[in-house]
Amino acid sequence: MKCIIIDDEKFAREVLSVMILKSPELILIEEFSSAIDAIKYLNTTDNKVDLIFLDIHMPNFSGFDFIQTIKNPPQVILVTTDKNFALDAFNYDCIADYLVKPIVDDRFNRAIQRVKQKREQIVNSSNENDLEVKEIYVNIDKRLIKIDLFSINSIHANGDYITIKTEAKNYTVHTTLKKIEEKLPKSIFLKTHRSHIINIQKIIDIQDSTVLIGKDVIPVSKNNKAELMKNLILL
Repeated sequence: MKCIIIDDEKFAREVLSVMILKSPELILIEEFSSAIDAIKYLNTTDNKVDLIFLDIHMPNFSGFDFIQTIKNPPQVILVTTDKNFALDAFNYDCIADYLVKPIVDDRFNRAIQRVKQKREQIVNSSNENDLEVKEIYVNIDKRLIKIDLFSINSIHANGDYITIKTEAKNYTVHTTLKKIEEKLPKSIFLKTHRSHIINIQKIIDIQDSTVLIGKDVIPVSKNNKAELMKNLILL
């Protein structure tokens, strides 16, 4: 799991960095002394994060302020010297655990196991929902046209429009890539680039930073390639 640390204390960040380094489940991709800087980072399209270690008490911007500011937050482990906010913390669905400094290895590892369990529950729930979704309807020239999800090869964004490429034909729809991404089963479709979503079942070939689907060579960003590889069965 890709993770970041947000804590204004350098020593606290260093302690967490060592613990993360010892955990085979985690990859530390960035750390921040400012919640504002972390928000700017997370608002960058390609910066996908699975877990945030977040201090509650920071100058000008608390950990709770941070959670309320970002859209669709990943899982969060609160890390603090203050025991008084534990009950408040679990009003937020994204908060997986609450660690009180100083942190010991055993407690840290139990927190990571909670994150894993919650992550597996989300994936299993998503897969169950995926089985139920088989088609989408798109509005083209005031007509609702049904498209079989499994016939879609890829989706490309261009300004305020997207092009849905299927085995039979292409459809141009006035919407955003983000809106259609929210409707698609995550077990089948993956965003590989800021302007591309692919059906991973239709991949013919992967080379460097591209995939081949049909006759189209589609870019894969550096940050999204790891997620792509996790969805493939490799021999």
